[in-house]
Amino acid sequence: MRVGLFDYHLPAELIAQRPAEKREGSRLLVVDCDSGRIEHRRFPELTSYLEAGDCLVFNRSRVRRARLRGRKRDSGGEVELLLLASREDGTWDALARPARRLRPGTRISIGGELEAEVIEKGERGEIRLSLAPGGPEAVEAAVEALGEVPLPPYIKEELSDPERYQTVYARETGSAAAPTAGLHFERSTLHMLERKGIRLAFLNLDVGLDTFRPIEVDEVEEHRIHREEMVLGAGDCEKINATRREGGRIVAVGTTVVRALESASQGGEVSPKRGPTDLFIYPGFRFQVVDCMLTNFHMPRSSLLLLICAFAGRELVMEAYRRAVEERYRFLSFGDACYFHYAHGWREYGER
Repeated sequence: MRVGLFDYHLPAELIAQRPAEKREGSRLLVVDCDSGRIEHRRFPELTSYLEAGDCLVFNRSRVRRARLRGRKRDSGGEVELLLLASREDGTWDALARPARRLRPGTRISIGGELEAEVIEKGERGEIRLSLAPGGPEAVEAAVEALGEVPLPPYIKEELSDPERYQTVYARETGSAAAPTAGLHFERSTLHMLERKGIRLAFLNLDVGLDTFRPIEVDEVEEHRIHREEMVLGAGDCEKINATRREGGRIVAVGTTVVRALESASQGGEVSPKRGPTDLFIYPGFRFQVVDCMLTNFHMPRSSLLLLICAFAGRELVMEAYRRAVEERYRFLSFGDACYFHYAHGWREYGER
């Protein structure tokens, strides 16, 4: 399958550079996957498409303050590090800028309180490094104190309030990027959904920066998805499975939730899972758990766009994106939202 089938023209001026004034101030493009109908709404109207007995599933991973600025001990040259994920041996995968002159053994002083040492160097700016002093908890505390929230590279403006790049329900620090579909929710909306009889379930999937990278191969099947750590607990599994048994719909808030749920599925139900997932969802994939999906608008030729096309059908998704561009929706992380829904859930329709 050609990756070029999932390309579209995204005008640069439609890439949102700042969040909406209020979290729920975004627009909402609603796509009825049964009829193909496309509606233009405001985000608070999402609740009218949800019913008692449905279950919304959220990713509560919190974005790490992973952008660190330091200087090389030997020359004093400035270095910017972006922590991606920690390994079991205590080292970290990271990106560095500039990376060309960094070699194994290079030491970088960060704020006088933290020191990084390059262990290995990759081919595209990726490095593996150690951080000292102290154990994992001490290092995390130092990173939180010294680091900055890492905005995606297509956002050129500074963020006045870093909490606007965190969901209101974020808990466990671990992501290098926000699960952006959840940025639209206020706590009051979550309480209102529960009063309406809608279950809320949560999982953790630590978002990696590969989320923002376009697919660089020509054939979809040649692409290899990035690995991300996830945790889905027994209590939230029971909420999800009870919803399915009772005929409710599972609504995934974001593509990270889709990947996590489908990774944990066994015969239509989900089981507790802790560990990595590298599930690559593209057209032809048969969904077992997710019935409806709330998401932001994604980059052309990205794995996230392929996931959406697998769920709703390429032609319908590309038409929805064409309409969104035509109507001047705001795209990507701080942009507007899109809701793809089936009246009776995916399981009524099977593979598309």
